[in-house]
Amino acid sequence: MNKRLLGWVCVPSAALVVASCGGNDDGPAVPTPVAVDKVQQVQNVVVIYAENRAFDNLFGNFPGAHGLSEVVDATGRVTAAYVPQKDRDGTTVLATLPQTWGGVTAAGVQPVVTQAQSANLPNAPFAIESAFTPTSSAVLDLTTTTRDLYHRFFENQMQIGTNGDSYAAWADAGGLTMGHFDASGSALYKLAQKYVLADEFFEGAFGGSFLNHQYLICACAPEYPNADTAAAAPTITVLDRDANGGYLPRLTRAASSPASALVGPPIFTRSGNITPANYFGDNRFYAVNTMQPPYQPSGNAPVDANGNDLLFANTTSATTLPPQTATNIGDLLNAKNVSWKWYGGAWSAAVADGTRLASAARTVIYTPSTARAAPDFQAHHQPFNYYANLDPVTHAADRAAHLKDYNDLVADAAAGTLPAVSFYKPQGNFNQHEGYANVADGDAHIADLVAKLQASPQYRNMLIVITYDEFGGVWDHVTPPKGDKLGPGTRIPAIIVSPLAKQGFVDHTPYDTASILRFITRRWSLPTLAGLTTRDDALKANGQPAMGDLSNALQ
Repeated sequence: MNKRLLGWVCVPSAALVVASCGGNDDGPAVPTPVAVDKVQQVQNVVVIYAENRAFDNLFGNFPGAHGLSEVVDATGRVTAAYVPQKDRDGTTVLATLPQTWGGVTAAGVQPVVTQAQSANLPNAPFAIESAFTPTSSAVLDLTTTTRDLYHRFFENQMQIGTNGDSYAAWADAGGLTMGHFDASGSALYKLAQKYVLADEFFEGAFGGSFLNHQYLICACAPEYPNADTAAAAPTITVLDRDANGGYLPRLTRAASSPASALVGPPIFTRSGNITPANYFGDNRFYAVNTMQPPYQPSGNAPVDANGNDLLFANTTSATTLPPQTATNIGDLLNAKNVSWKWYGGAWSAAVADGTRLASAARTVIYTPSTARAAPDFQAHHQPFNYYANLDPVTHAADRAAHLKDYNDLVADAAAGTLPAVSFYKPQGNFNQHEGYANVADGDAHIADLVAKLQASPQYRNMLIVITYDEFGGVWDHVTPPKGDKLGPGTRIPAIIVSPLAKQGFVDHTPYDTASILRFITRRWSLPTLAGLTTRDDALKANGQPAMGDLSNALQ
């Protein structure tokens, strides 16, 4: 048995009390080996949550993983195992990939690859670095910021289709969805080679960043009570229905929507932020696409400077979500007196930026920069800032204790005072999100943080999980398992770094975003969040295994 899995303790029995526990002149005591749950060796969990990359997009060429070699040969040609992308009728195989609508590179980014220069790519996955070189003479790399691709709740389900065959059909960016990078020279790739890469790790919820950040902490979707009569009038999605009037996970197309993906991006009647009532069967409305927090920092400015109003977002905005009251992992940790913090990149600067008059121009919150210098703080990436029990007035002390800045994370790591559970969200220019960030800057930032964590006196009992919130609108060749109505969605990368982890290991265990919650729940013997049970029951009902809790990554 691995010595790391043993705790050497004195365990006396009725006949061997003296001999086992010492105090006998016959000789030294012989310790009795007792197996210890390897999960219990972990004293600190640190979750680093990057942005918007499918597994194949960055790790498709990783040795030993379920990667692109399963669908393409050494020359990049597709094999019989490749499921070709189909058009919007669900049956016609696309003769070529659609153009990348609006161009491949983000506005202001050099070199430029235009929409016209993206035409006529084969119906196949392709290397972003070189695919456009024949038409544009441009060679792209991990420092290139490509255009954004939408990544929304119902669109993601439509893209997955039956077996991942409809990404190009329903992408607003066209063929770019099929692109991938060679990230083998990146720092995170090297960490994955040294420690554990999970290659069956799926985003917990379909769609985008907002919902998957919520799912990370509560395994749930946030509720918008009475959305249909709310004064703020949030947008409610229009869906197709089945013969019995039930909602289908399929957006209703507008009459002006192109029939073929080769003609233009799809147009929907309304791809809103809120589900119709009863989509989930409980006659309630849920937010599944980006909504803003009710507290600053928020994408919605304060209404005025009266009283404490500067601490809050304008509640009359259609995108301000009411304060949430569902049970989240922070609540469960608090109940067990287990310490935790959410560290946000540029959090302190964003708080100052948000608590100014609405007339003041924002310089931190949602401030992308082609020079890659602006922090571009993303307010919808801070899930605890949506919860009533962290209200800035009535729960100011709790808020100050749990919502922290990146600089606090670095200081706590150096001092050896990290809480038992830490979540870290990089600021926008370091999070690798298409459209406003590249891969290289975030790679260097996250690797630097890992090095700082490894230098911490707490590292010897630390588990670091580096993963992504969601797929970023990008194709992956592995079809997600069939779960519940929230997910799981597309496969994403996950790396486990720890002195307690296996070395050079590719973990094929099925995981999703909430596997992080499963690990935390097991380690600190917490009650199980309802969403975890719902997900695993649905998976098993569909003939698939329940999601793992990351423990297989440990030695």
